[in-house]
Amino acid sequence: MNPLLIGIIAALVSAFSWASATILVRIGLKRLSPIAANILRLYVAALAFLGIFLVTNNLKVFRLPQKLLLIAFLSAQFGFVIGDYFYFTALKRMGVSRTVPITSTYPLWAILWALIFLDRTVSLRVVVGAVLIVTAIVIIKRAEEEEHVDGLGFVYALLAPISWSVAITLLDYLSSDVNVLQLTGLRMMFAALGISLLLPRYYGEIKSTTLGEFLTIGSAAVLGLILGQYLFVYSVSTVGSPIAAPVSAINPIISSLLAVLLLGENPSKRIFEGLALAVTGIILISTG
Repeated sequence: MNPLLIGIIAALVSAFSWASATILVRIGLKRLSPIAANILRLYVAALAFLGIFLVTNNLKVFRLPQKLLLIAFLSAQFGFVIGDYFYFTALKRMGVSRTVPITSTYPLWAILWALIFLDRTVSLRVVVGAVLIVTAIVIIKRAEEEEHVDGLGFVYALLAPISWSVAITLLDYLSSDVNVLQLTGLRMMFAALGISLLLPRYYGEIKSTTLGEFLTIGSAAVLGLILGQYLFVYSVSTVGSPIAAPVSAINPIISSLLAVLLLGENPSKRIFEGLALAVTGIILISTG
């Protein structure tokens, strides 16, 4: 099978995994705060990867050159700690409808960094496809009612995709030197290490987590941070971040569709308009 097609399929499945995890997180956040839930899911994912590394004799990854370990650590912090902190804070200040359209622009930032720092060649079709996918996400997530604009919230929402795109660019750089499983697990363990700085503040809340909440968040970790991240890293290593990032960015659209099907949310015409744009964008990227 064509490597480009394999990479795109991996990115699509990762998007589906992330969207499924989002539904589980929504269910798990009835009582838990987003940061407490994030700590739980990162710990579950990190421990799972540690177990996988022990079974598959991959602990040698920690003997990589210090430069590569540092870059992996930075990628993890920008992706799962700093970026998600900005994202959760923006959500709290502005709500979903104003936050998600801004944060969903990370593929465009990833393409820009790949052009500047990785000397990648990106075709016009890929750029147009990425713009269509981001436009699709904006259409889906636009609010039906106006909200008050929060200046600081807007800054947080803008910093989140920039942080995520930096993480993706660093990941792209590492993907030629570290195999997919090792790189995915390494980043997850480093992310859990970094977010541990917030553990004292949220320890009481995490300690009171019920078994049901733990299983829900744990399942979200398996889908989003283990399966989803593994497939995304595989996609980046196969086709590069300028293609993997915009294709995987359709996960909010899939999440919206799943919310309609599984959570009983009312379907919107915008979902289908956005889906059509997203499919067009993916086709352009696939043939770019």
